Amino acid sequence: MLTASLLLLGVVLIAMGLAEHPMRRLPLSPAVVYLMVGWGVGALVKPWHEATAQGYAPVMVVVTEVAVLISLFAVGLRLRVPPLWRAWRVAALLATVGMVITIALSAAAAHWLLGMGWPLALLLGAVLAPTDPVLASEVQIRSENDRDAVRLSLTAEGGLNDGTALPAVMLALGLLGLHSLGTGDLPWLKWVWADLLWPIVGGALLGWACGHGLGWAIRMRLRRQHELGWDELLYLGAIALSYGLARATATSAFLVVFVAGVALFHEGTRAAAAMAEAKADSTHLSRRLLAFGQRCERLVEVSMVLCLGVAMPWVDWSWPQVGFALLLIFIVRPVSVYASLLGSGLPATQRRLLAWFGIRGVGSLFYLAFALEHGLKGQQASVLTSVCLLSIAGSIVLHGVSATPLMGHYQKHRSRRAGKTPPG
Repeated sequence: MLTASLLLLGVVLIAMGLAEHPMRRLPLSPAVVYLMVGWGVGALVKPWHEATAQGYAPVMVVVTEVAVLISLFAVGLRLRVPPLWRAWRVAALLATVGMVITIALSAAAAHWLLGMGWPLALLLGAVLAPTDPVLASEVQIRSENDRDAVRLSLTAEGGLNDGTALPAVMLALGLLGLHSLGTGDLPWLKWVWADLLWPIVGGALLGWACGHGLGWAIRMRLRRQHELGWDELLYLGAIALSYGLARATATSAFLVVFVAGVALFHEGTRAAAAMAEAKADSTHLSRRLLAFGQRCERLVEVSMVLCLGVAMPWVDWSWPQVGFALLLIFIVRPVSVYASLLGSGLPATQRRLLAWFGIRGVGSLFYLAFALEHGLKGQQASVLTSVCLLSIAGSIVLHGVSATPLMGHYQKHRSRRAGKTPPG
């Protein structure tokens, strides 16, 4: 039956690839279609195969971590945003203050609605706190020149909060006895330094230095009139180098890779100028890297959402769990956005869109697998897995269905305010 399921999956994916143009006209994101296909395959496989989340955790940690790293580097390359507070203010507030509020509200909801103990409730809130910069393609920045505040903020927030969620996850695992928070007279000091300050601050600084260093090397090579054509090797090598440096320095790999992508793009602009001065090939290296990154993003989106769909038939459905997923989307996310952006001066229309679009995705899948690999077992693991998968799937469906009409209305509103006719 597994062989038949793989054959069916292959046929469906090929058909989807051949029908790309009609699918793009559907009023929903591609991730919704991938989820439904994976769900169907999982339903076929389930009668012949009983899976446990704990058994697949080590593999899923590796697969989801690679997927997040590839996605974050691609997003970083596409964010042509200067390193100024006013440019990053909204995204930084959402990824820090907004994340803390999200985790607190989610933990409270899990404690009272699902009956979870506070440590497990905190872990659930931390796992579901990151948003995904890839799955909702309608709300991403469309190109490196896109300056729309909503798209920029959502994309940058998704790039940052995969890293800023780490301290809360480690704190929750520590309270559950699965991670050391420190010993001696100051037991929290280790967590504050090793899990909070150093991974975040050190990771951001290391990523910026790594991106600028790679950009300098590329620029020197181009000035010597040597065209660089192996874009894939540069792209994957930059990710591997950034990840290796993060592991060697115990900083957040997600932040290092994302910030390295942001910094390399700025250096890539200089590299393109150097290439023009050297009268080399007119195709800019930065644009080729962006094109390769977009293909990688598509592969990550398809593979991860299909895996999520395949796992859905094993979810233990219950009204409290469904209610928590809906609460996360309709209450927790809007409240956290409005609270974190108080006094920001952002227009009401943009704040409403930011409050709605907090899609959960690959980052949450990684932290779920990470928690299971760290030793979360039994009923706690089963409940955490079911609630997380339900929340992610519900987010993909609701945000995927609403993205096209809401963003279309937003674009028309912007065009009217600018006195322009929206493109057809």
